[in-house]
Amino acid sequence: MLKRVSVENLRIGVYIQEFCCAWKDTPFWRTSLLIDSDKTLQNIQASDVQEVLIDTAKGLDVEHTAATAEVAPEPEEKHVAPQAALPQRSSFNDEMAQAKKIYANGKRAVTTMFQEARMGKALDTAQADALVEEISSSVMRNPDALIGLARLKNKDDYTYMHSVAVCALMIALARKLKLDEPQVRDAGMAGLLHDIGKMMIPQEILDKPGKLTDAEFLEVKEHPVHGHQILLEGSGVTEAALDVCLHHHERVDGNGYPHKLKGEEISLFARMGAVCDVYDAITSNRPYKAGWEPAESLRRMAEWSGSHFDNTIFQAFVKCLGIYPTGSLIRLKTGRIGVVIEQSDNSLLTPKVKIFFSVKSNSYIPPEIIDLAKAEAQDSIQGLEDAEKLGLKNVNAMWTAG
Repeated sequence: MLKRVSVENLRIGVYIQEFCCAWKDTPFWRTSLLIDSDKTLQNIQASDVQEVLIDTAKGLDVEHTAATAEVAPEPEEKHVAPQAALPQRSSFNDEMAQAKKIYANGKRAVTTMFQEARMGKALDTAQADALVEEISSSVMRNPDALIGLARLKNKDDYTYMHSVAVCALMIALARKLKLDEPQVRDAGMAGLLHDIGKMMIPQEILDKPGKLTDAEFLEVKEHPVHGHQILLEGSGVTEAALDVCLHHHERVDGNGYPHKLKGEEISLFARMGAVCDVYDAITSNRPYKAGWEPAESLRRMAEWSGSHFDNTIFQAFVKCLGIYPTGSLIRLKTGRIGVVIEQSDNSLLTPKVKIFFSVKSNSYIPPEIIDLAKAEAQDSIQGLEDAEKLGLKNVNAMWTAG
């Protein structure tokens, strides 16, 4: 029996099926859990959560009070949500505030989930569903915020935040390819779990600042197989997640691993995963190298397309991010320098840009946002710029601050 109860009435032994609030406002990364200690109970009661849905078939009941309401069981529709209105488009500034919260909660969730996998605990994907839903909603409201922010991960938490970033990229790419919403969610979950096999690789190899030995590289190449086995032993894992985990390092020319699949032998989701995985990897700071700039990364990936990547999928990916992805440092024809903060719906070449520096005066100028898609902007992008050569500091802060 499902019951909606006040958190004041909870006790040890009660099974929480759902927190009756937004996922990001809960004190836990799981969507459901058993209250098995005083600490867990205290954390729930000290949080902003007012009510929860409990399942008396999985745990103890609570005393019936005015604050307790039974929920009639609907076995046929229990997991079928009503058709919800699609999230409304958000401004970049508004969504950046939400993206920062999702990013922080995502780090906590994925770190816990992956560390439990390292310790041999069976994976329950129901615990990751809420995170995928939050990321999906953010990407639909404004994809530039979370996708741009996720690129700026610290090299020390790369393995965990890479999974959040690839989840967001897979969701955006799936929508660009016009997949239906169940497939979009499958793509997101596949992105979130694609690298879980790295938990079986020694940390000293993952964090090694220098070149790997042949033996170490062979060990790293086993992570898709390790991850596939972890997911097989879990519950609720989709075929898409299993496939992307095992085959995201396959190449369309047949020179990938672990099975040297080529072309159409590689599934759509795995071909999507290959593009998203590589883009986030090469744009991120790693223990052994600094990340490339977003636009430069796309340029290099375009050279590999047809051998590494499916051309159609890569072109759709570029349309997701733009020729100058969010965070790109660009020079305008007027000699002003700025960072791309948002893509245009009409053209890949006319994003919104936050200008803050003048090459002519060699000085900072009052920040201003201009929309290059509008005629009154009377300016256009001349090319990419190098912050180090210009002596510019804290460029990322110019756009992540909103």
